[in-house]
Amino acid sequence: GNPFWRLVRDVLKTPDKKQVDCQHPKPILLDTGEMKQPYDWAPSVLPIQILRIGQFVILSVPGEFTTMSGRRLRNAVKTVLTRSGNGEFGSNTHVVIAGLTNTYSQYVATLEEYQVQRYEGASTLYGPHTLSAYIQEFQKLATALIKGQPVEAGMPPPDLLQKQISLLAPVIMDSTPAGKNFGDVSSDVPANSTFKRGSTVTVVFWSSCPRNDLLTEGTFALVEMLQGKDTWTPMYDDDDFCLCFKWSRPSKLSPQSKATIEWIIPSSSSPGVYRIRHFGASKGLMGSIRHFTGSSSAFVVA
Repeated sequence: GNPFWRLVRDVLKTPDKKQVDCQHPKPILLDTGEMKQPYDWAPSVLPIQILRIGQFVILSVPGEFTTMSGRRLRNAVKTVLTRSGNGEFGSNTHVVIAGLTNTYSQYVATLEEYQVQRYEGASTLYGPHTLSAYIQEFQKLATALIKGQPVEAGMPPPDLLQKQISLLAPVIMDSTPAGKNFGDVSSDVPANSTFKRGSTVTVVFWSSCPRNDLLTEGTFALVEMLQGKDTWTPMYDDDDFCLCFKWSRPSKLSPQSKATIEWIIPSSSSPGVYRIRHFGASKGLMGSIRHFTGSSSAFVVA
């Protein structure tokens, strides 16, 4: 290989003979399989699964299979299902591969593709027999599936969330102008306003950095519709493309920030009274996180 890159490799980790033989004929640039600091550079535990919907079988794989690798895996599993069962799976059994599932371990090439060492073969992390290992394990799962046998879960992948290295500066604190609270409206809808479907409603709130809480089980923005006299029903949240959440600071070093919520009223929206709400979490000077919410004035969609 290139002398410069060989030097870079050896500074990080020189592969031993066992590793070189395992990966042959691949020239090892980075010996990720043996590099463990600050955590494993390559996954050593890979989750696989088979999902079945009638005669439709999904093979969940944690990597990118080449076309021929995918064909061989599908054929191997289909053979087990159709020949080893009690007739439950027939010739109309359809096996598909769902790649990049649950984790990612780069490419899976065939033995022949691995020998050539083009991109896919060079990106196959676990050596020339990676595909054979997948076929072996999926055949076991397929056998257990047709026989109704339980499968040991095995060792779970390690949780490395707390070990992740981030080059993004942490949130120091959030604040609002004097006399304002988090969630207060900075720019509201006009009083007694009416909007037509297809138009855009914009509300600006005093807010905080959304990295304090990503609200993965919640929402930063919500559109509610008035039902009856005092019942507000959620209609759209930040899963909907018609609702846009924009966060901004007046300057990079300012602890103050605003959230602009824009709702492009869908043509399918029912006429009625609506309001826009904002949810967030602020960080105090001592690091405490406090959740807040704010609401716009009510407006009419006609």
